[in-house]
Amino acid sequence: MSDKMLSMTEACEVLNVSETTLKRWAREHLVKSVMNGDAMEFPEPDLLKYKEINDRLRK
Repeated sequence: MSDKMLSMTEACEVLNVSETTLKRWAREHLVKSVMNGDAMEFPEPDLLKYKEINDRLRK
């Protein structure tokens, strides 16, 4: 698996959500996040797994 970290903007694009939504999900521990200085970053494999689950639930 990739250890790539995605920025807030990249993660929003992957999940097709706003920054506000993604921050709320991170605060509620629905998606994993890491603070890198002042920037919040997201592990790509975890986001892709969350996206897959979320997409299944939307169908």
